[in-house]
Amino acid sequence: MAPEALSPEQTAEALAGLPGWTTDGDSIARTYSFAKHLPAAAMVIHVAAIQEELNHHSEMALGYNKLSVTVNTHSAGGRVTEKDIELARRIEDVAAGHGAS
Repeated sequence: MAPEALSPEQTAEALAGLPGWTTDGDSIARTYSFAKHLPAAAMVIHVAAIQEELNHHSEMALGYNKLSVTVNTHSAGGRVTEKDIELARRIEDVAAGHGAS
């Protein structure tokens, strides 16, 4: 059974506990900044490992000192679900360790 999409209100409530994360209504996203490129690249690998563990994957874009993450749930029609919120929480848990702001 596919995960159930969150309402806009549920998404907003969940994002209130995830500073820096935003929504366009169909996905959630955040861009992290780093002092240099290597910490940003290292975080990509860390996030990839989390995604494999959760079997839920985001779109990531790596720049010199920035990492952008965007996620939604394809099996819920490309909408935001609790799976996306959980992934965002897990990413937040490791971001500071990589020097992300």
